Amino acid sequence: MLMKLRRGRPMMLAMMIALGIAANCAPAKAAATETAVLAGGCFWCVEADFEKLKGVGEVVSGFAGGTVANPTYKQVVAGGTGHYEAVEISYDPAVITYDQILHAFLRSVDPTDAGGQFCDRGKSYRTAIFVSDSAEKSAAEAAIADAEKTLGKDVVTPVLQAAPFYPAEAYHQDYYKKSDVILTRFGPKSKASAYKRYREACGRDERVRQLWGSAAPFAGG
Repeated sequence: MLMKLRRGRPMMLAMMIALGIAANCAPAKAAATETAVLAGGCFWCVEADFEKLKGVGEVVSGFAGGTVANPTYKQVVAGGTGHYEAVEISYDPAVITYDQILHAFLRSVDPTDAGGQFCDRGKSYRTAIFVSDSAEKSAAEAAIADAEKTLGKDVVTPVLQAAPFYPAEAYHQDYYKKSDVILTRFGPKSKASAYKRYREACGRDERVRQLWGSAAPFAGG
């Protein structure tokens, strides 16, 4: 019996070493992500812009700030629900900070326009920053003050207390890069192509460049 135990020790030791190596090689837990909820007019455009940033993961198009639970796109654009078209940005704070996201956001919109954004008019297309705590509120207020100093104009983008965020229908998610074909006023087009035409016709990048010049991070389509 003693001989068997002695013979078994090398095998047990090898197994323990192998398990130790496996544990050390196991992938580390993914870094905790944080979220920012911003309203910048057409959510297709904001989603397309922010998915370009390093450190940003998923960007979801949806609605925030209203009084109706689980609103549909038609309900929101028809008015009366109080919602903004918004996006929920998931990001890695070790790669990109909340301050950097706010800086990029304000320079990707016209924060001096209280009636909507670019060709999209009405309450659902206004800009807003939704904050969940005092630190985010302070960061948002500082970002707005910096934008006002840079522009030499009043920024009308409000800082609002976080409200429930409702994802829009699947039809709207990743619209800017989808290949399925839809019928548009330009004829049958892929969603990606239709998005590019819409963005150009709406004058988003032209206006952002006019306001921010070379500081505009996304103006170029």
